[in-house]
Amino acid sequence: MTAIPLGVPRRPVDFTLDGQEARVPEGATILDACRAAGTDVPTLCQGDTLTPKNACRVCVVEVEGARTLAPACSRRAEPGMVVRTDTERVRHSRKVVLELLASSVDLSTTPSAAQWIKEYEAKPDRFGPEAARVDEEPRVDNDLYVRDYGKCILCYKCVDACGDQWQNSFAISVSGRGFDARIAVEHDAPLTDSACVYCGNCIEVCPTGALSFKSEFDMRAAGTWDEARQSGTTTVCAYCGVGCNLTLHVQDNEIVKVTSPHDNPVTHGNLCIKGRFGYQHVQNRD
Repeated sequence: MTAIPLGVPRRPVDFTLDGQEARVPEGATILDACRAAGTDVPTLCQGDTLTPKNACRVCVVEVEGARTLAPACSRRAEPGMVVRTDTERVRHSRKVVLELLASSVDLSTTPSAAQWIKEYEAKPDRFGPEAARVDEEPRVDNDLYVRDYGKCILCYKCVDACGDQWQNSFAISVSGRGFDARIAVEHDAPLTDSACVYCGNCIEVCPTGALSFKSEFDMRAAGTWDEARQSGTTTVCAYCGVGCNLTLHVQDNEIVKVTSPHDNPVTHGNLCIKGRFGYQHVQNRD
């Protein structure tokens, strides 16, 4: 069943997008309008279940009359606004952002990153071999998920999902400043000694694979992870009566990870530890 919002109808907003007339409901962002029009705008820190942090800046667009480029994920569409998404200034900005990110962290498991680097002709290696990199070893301190900060772009999505936007556990935050800034638990302790409740909602929103299921991490290390061979089946969690939807990702007849549909009115992509990680009994064949 799909939830139907019954709030006050929103007035339409008319503006110009890449030379074409566009119309979106009042309160919609430029990114909403771009997606409705089929215009491809790259995003990393934007999440459909979180309030935008404007951290990555790869979704910037040019708004006529504005001094700076605007992040499409958070800038609201306004009547009469003239927006251009593919100008030379926009492309140059996205190129530099991609170069800075790819030269400092590992984007190998970031969906679409390689495509964007090619599309915007970004050259991360132009900074030379002495460019500072976040070369940290993955932190494997529990059996459920892995923290690989060598892939972290500091988008803050995991902090928001663990904090006041969803879980309210506040187990993780940002420590350090500048290039030394890191996502960390209190006192940089092992995850098992923190306030983490292992809901895995931080994994759900991570855009780069810096947070991943232990099962996925192990399969990637073994070279057996293959999303092309995986299928997804959405069902209802059987642990309690809340009715959370689970999407079981299966490869070679084994459940390799569990997610939840973001458009589900019950979960909005979020789960508890049992729903996200408690699937081993299904595969107990002893």
